[in-house]
Amino acid sequence: MDTSYPREERPPSKRGQPPAAPAPRDHLIWAIFNTLYMNFCCLGFVALAFAVKARDRKVSGDVEAARHFSSKARCYNALATAGSVVLPLLLGALIVTGVIHLSKLAQESVGFFTYQFSGSDDEDQ
Repeated sequence: MDTSYPREERPPSKRGQPPAAPAPRDHLIWAIFNTLYMNFCCLGFVALAFAVKARDRKVSGDVEAARHFSSKARCYNALATAGSVVLPLLLGALIVTGVIHLSKLAQESVGFFTYQFSGSDDEDQ
C-alpha cells in the first residue's frame, strides 16, 4: 500500500438540502451616488439608510431582514433616480414650450406695436 501521496477526502454529500439562496444585494453604491449627486427630496439619503441597514443585516446573518431592507433601498433608489432624471427633463420641456409660445405671441403682436399713425386727416373730413 503506497501512502506517499495525500488522499483526497470528500465530505459527505448533502442530497436532501436545497442549495443556499444567494445573499441579497444591498444597493449601497447606488444609494451613495443618489445621495451625493442626485438627492431629490432626500430620497437618496433614505435609500442610503436602508442600504446600510441591509448590509448590517446581511453581515449579521439575518438574510430575510436583509432582503426586506434591500428591497426598500432599491425602491427608494429607483424613485430618487427617476425623479432626478424626469424632473429636469420636464422642466426643460416646459421652458422650451414656453419660449416657443412667447415667440409666436411676439410675432403675432408685431403688427400692433408697429402701427404707424398717418399724418393726413382724410378720415376726419
